[in-house]
Amino acid sequence: MHLKVHGPLEPMGGEQLAQLAERINLKGRGGAGFPFHKKLRSVAEAAIKRGVRPVVVVNGSEDEPACRKDTVLINRAPHLILDGALLCAEALGARTLVVGVTRESTQRSMEAALAERGLSNGRRSALRARVQRNPVRMVTGAAASLIRSIDGGPAIPPGRKVSASQNGVGGAPTLLSNAETFAQLAIAARIGPERYGNTGLYDEPGTVMLTVSGAVARPMVIEVPTGVPLRYVLQLAGAPPVPQGVLTGGYHGKWIDAATVNEAIVSRNSLDAVGGALGAGAILPITQETCPLGESLRVAQWLAEESAGQCGPCYLGLPAAARGLEDILNGGGPAALEALKQVAKNVKRRGACSHPDGSAMFIESTIKAFTDDLAAHVLGNGCGRPVEGVLPLFEGGRAPTGIPGGGESEENGPSRQKIFVDWTLCRGHGLCADILPEVFQLGADGFPTVAQAKVPRYAEDKALRAVRRCPALALRIEEDTRAQGGAPSRNLPVLSQGRGRRALGR
Repeated sequence: MHLKVHGPLEPMGGEQLAQLAERINLKGRGGAGFPFHKKLRSVAEAAIKRGVRPVVVVNGSEDEPACRKDTVLINRAPHLILDGALLCAEALGARTLVVGVTRESTQRSMEAALAERGLSNGRRSALRARVQRNPVRMVTGAAASLIRSIDGGPAIPPGRKVSASQNGVGGAPTLLSNAETFAQLAIAARIGPERYGNTGLYDEPGTVMLTVSGAVARPMVIEVPTGVPLRYVLQLAGAPPVPQGVLTGGYHGKWIDAATVNEAIVSRNSLDAVGGALGAGAILPITQETCPLGESLRVAQWLAEESAGQCGPCYLGLPAAARGLEDILNGGGPAALEALKQVAKNVKRRGACSHPDGSAMFIESTIKAFTDDLAAHVLGNGCGRPVEGVLPLFEGGRAPTGIPGGGESEENGPSRQKIFVDWTLCRGHGLCADILPEVFQLGADGFPTVAQAKVPRYAEDKALRAVRRCPALALRIEEDTRAQGGAPSRNLPVLSQGRGRRALGR
């Protein structure tokens, strides 16, 4: 059916493919917007210089509650994504293809598509192809996190910034881009740059996929030509005629106010010009009846909870920023506002990944976009409006219901376990930090910096592994009674190594 709809696709040489991407001005659709032709050429040059085979990675991770475009694309048209990825693999001479996903539905869809093409991860395969499933977390979708997980590590940033084009999977040059980017490349390769350029704007031709949610009657994933007025997209989704504001680009994006909405068109350059952001293609309007600062506070608190816990600007700075915004809402006055601005400034460009930068940009945009509400909270008794919770968030282990595909269960929600360190036994071996970096970091003395901590639900298996492998037997796991609604506490059984993985009774 895919071939019937789109037709056959002929292979292309590396430089020919790069020229195609350059002519259509193809940029990454995952948020960063890096020119694809530069990335392709960089990988090719690094592979030739080092004499190694490069790797191609499709990033289909969607770890933000407001984003579903790649999920819809992978579930509806997985072969279109594979077309673009295989074009690149053939042009680069790659022998490894990995598709990163974070949802059960996308994993099933992509594995089925690989099987239909006869692709597998067998050692004798000319092209080894597989799907890498990671937990749904904000930091999982970062390129460095995906590469680290493919290499067998945790799906969190490594703490140092390296170029995937030079040193990616297994140390090899790696072409990593968003799922929609590969799909757009496959379309352009079939119809050519001239025909592709007939759709959309002259300087940003083609289409973009958007996830529209928030205060809308019809949450949707929609594909539109670039150049379409943003107000028309909002109208299709049933947004308020005059929204109080629109969050563009998702939770690492920027707010634009109601007056600016009428000026904006759907394109990266246009949204940047009016103070917004295309980002990962998430568009979220809010109504006049809700408190915009309260809505933003819910998101800021969630962003703080999504920290990988590896660097101070993230695991200390983001909670401080959320508390600062809360102080403003609670009548902290001008001092609270100045303190929040300082925290946001200190967080930027100092983290191990882009999560602190994107979160700080969101908070700064909130302060800038809603000046009247900000003044009411800082100088008066507040705006008097409730917080309706129209911006979707992961809560209670379930995906948000206010966006397309929102009913799918996720490995999120409140922790069910706590892990404890027995200091009378701990000898500072450090193995716990290697196995469970989401919870344990080592201090200057080589010992864990926490005595007890909640275990993220997605890391429960790793927590049990850390307990089993601790050489000093200094770790134990207990159920968190607060997460169990007041159920009686009991120590979880911890089996010795070699007795199976179902020790949690799950």
